Amino acid sequence: MTNQPLLDVQNLRVDFHTDGGVVHAVKNVSITVQPGEIRGLVGESGSGKSVTSLSVLGLLGTDRARIEGGRIMFRGENLLEKSDKDMRGIRGSHIGLVSQNALSALDPSFTIGSQLIEVIRLHQKVDKETARKKALESLELVALPDPVRRMKAYPHELSGGQRQRVVIAIALACRPELLLADEPTTALDATVQKQILDLLLDINRELGTAVLIVTHDFGVVAHLCSQVTVMRHGEVMESGATSDVLERPQHPYTQGLMNAVPKLHLDESARAIPRRNRRLFEFKQLATAGGN
Repeated sequence: MTNQPLLDVQNLRVDFHTDGGVVHAVKNVSITVQPGEIRGLVGESGSGKSVTSLSVLGLLGTDRARIEGGRIMFRGENLLEKSDKDMRGIRGSHIGLVSQNALSALDPSFTIGSQLIEVIRLHQKVDKETARKKALESLELVALPDPVRRMKAYPHELSGGQRQRVVIAIALACRPELLLADEPTTALDATVQKQILDLLLDINRELGTAVLIVTHDFGVVAHLCSQVTVMRHGEVMESGATSDVLERPQHPYTQGLMNAVPKLHLDESARAIPRRNRRLFEFKQLATAGGN
C-alpha cells in the first residue's frame, strides 16, 4: 500500500505580469493533501492562498498570470502537463470547487436542477433521467430542505446558506476525490457558517472526500482541519498538524493570525497583525494643471 499524496504541490511559482512590472504572487510553495484529509490553507488577503488553489485547477483566469515553475501532482500525474481538454475533464469529475460567492457561482437564468443535471451529464455519460436522480441525491447529501421542490427553484429564490449548499452539491455531483473550498462561508451569518463547516466535515467522513479549505480564519482551521499551511506574501510561513500549530506556533505571523481572532471571554482586544514597512506605490513626481 502506498502513502502517495492525493495532491502534491512542489515549489510552485506564480507571477502576475502587470503594466507596472512583475508581481511574484506565489513563491516556491509546497503543500500536500493526503486521501481523505482536510488541510487548511490560511493567510490574510493577498497571501497567495487563493492563487495557489486556483493554480491546481488551471483557473487563474488571465493571460497575465503565469505559472513559472514547480509541479502540481494529482493522483501521480502532473497537472501542469495536461491539455485544456484534459483539465476540463478533471475539473468537476475528480476535483470539485466551492467558490466563496455562491450567488455568482450559480446561473440566475436556470433552475437549480438544470444546473446540477448539466454538470453530471457533462462528466458522466448518462441519460437525463439518471442525471436527474443523481442531482436529487446530491441535494439530499448536502441536507437541502425539500430537495424535490428546490430542483425547480432559481438561485434568487434561495437563502444564502441554501445557495452555498447547492454550490457544494454541484461540486460533489460527480463524487470527486478532492474538494477545493475557497472561503466557503463568506457573507454568511455565524450560525449558517457553522452549518456549512459541519456539512463539509460530514461529507469528508461519509464520502472520504479530501478537502483543501482556503481561509483567513484560524477558527475555521481549528474546527475542520487536521493539517494546516500558513501563507504570507506568497510564501509558506509554517506547516504541520493543526493541533501542533495552534498549541506551539513557530512563526510570529502565525501567532499574529491567531491573536487577531476576537476572544469574547478576554478583556483584552484583538491585536493587529504587524505589517511590513514597504510602499506599494511610489510617486516620484506629481504635476497638476496649475503647477501646485
